[in-house]
Amino acid sequence: MGDGGRVLAFLEGEGVDGRGRSLFEVLALDDAALERHHDFIQWLFPLDEPSAAVPDAPVLDPAGAAAVRESTLAQCALAAATDRMDRFYRRTDQWLRPNDPNHLRITRIIRSLRLLSGDAPADAFRDAILWRVEATRAPVSARSRGYWATA
Repeated sequence: MGDGGRVLAFLEGEGVDGRGRSLFEVLALDDAALERHHDFIQWLFPLDEPSAAVPDAPVLDPAGAAAVRESTLAQCALAAATDRMDRFYRRTDQWLRPNDPNHLRITRIIRSLRLLSGDAPADAFRDAILWRVEATRAPVSARSRGYWATA
């Protein structure tokens, strides 16, 4: 089974990620675990290009991306993952600084949502992140904000 099939199985709740965790186990991670672990985001929010941070992360080919877009279960999983990460970014502050690894995660989430769920979910997540940055007057770099705006 290629990466697209593995990702689809994971997002449909039938498979596991690279560490053997189910979708439900990943979504149930607490905020500290989400901050500590860096290998789940590529499974929750896959892209059509390799991850620089996690070289063995899955990569979607066009057929895999289409399968995720067409799967009701995978779309529900993406929505649940988006809600979970939105809660994480609302409840934590460590990422509200000029540069942080979470900024790359945020870019990935926006890009993955745009690829797999469309512009509306991607824009809504981006807008929520930018609202949090503005509301807290966080010194997030213009570079990170620029990546989010164009993701």
